[in-house]
Amino acid sequence: MRSPSFLRLPAAAMPDKSHCKILSAPFDPWKETQLYQQHQLEQGKYGATASFVGTMRDFNQGDNVTHMTLEHYPGMTESYLDKICEEAIQRWDLLDCLIIHRVGEIHPNDPIVLTVVWSAHRKEAFEACRYLMEELKSRAPFWKKEDLDKGHRWVDKNTPG
Repeated sequence: MRSPSFLRLPAAAMPDKSHCKILSAPFDPWKETQLYQQHQLEQGKYGATASFVGTMRDFNQGDNVTHMTLEHYPGMTESYLDKICEEAIQRWDLLDCLIIHRVGEIHPNDPIVLTVVWSAHRKEAFEACRYLMEELKSRAPFWKKEDLDKGHRWVDKNTPG
């Protein structure tokens, strides 16, 4: 299986052999999924596609959130996303996987993260997609600062899956 590589590109500018992207601009998860399928996957080989889109809420811990800033550690973050893609590909019988994650200023209703996996059968696709998301949320080096109606705060833990 191809090894994931990482680029900081505008959405929809997916070169060959890239499985993951970190974006600083909004993206359309459905368009990204369709483009990846059309350009990266051999038609007729996959029978299942499972995806998850995480979207910013306008509330957290009982407070209104106006927007948030999502930071990452370049190099470390990409390495970790590469690791979980490789783990998923080895653990399940996957044809391919895709992770897109936002950084920078994010507003309510903006997609933050997209995980997609393709396999011959649904069981592997569902399980691997959940695995990617749970690993990403619990261990990937991203930091969130929420701007509230009154001030701001750094998020010290993610909500459980």
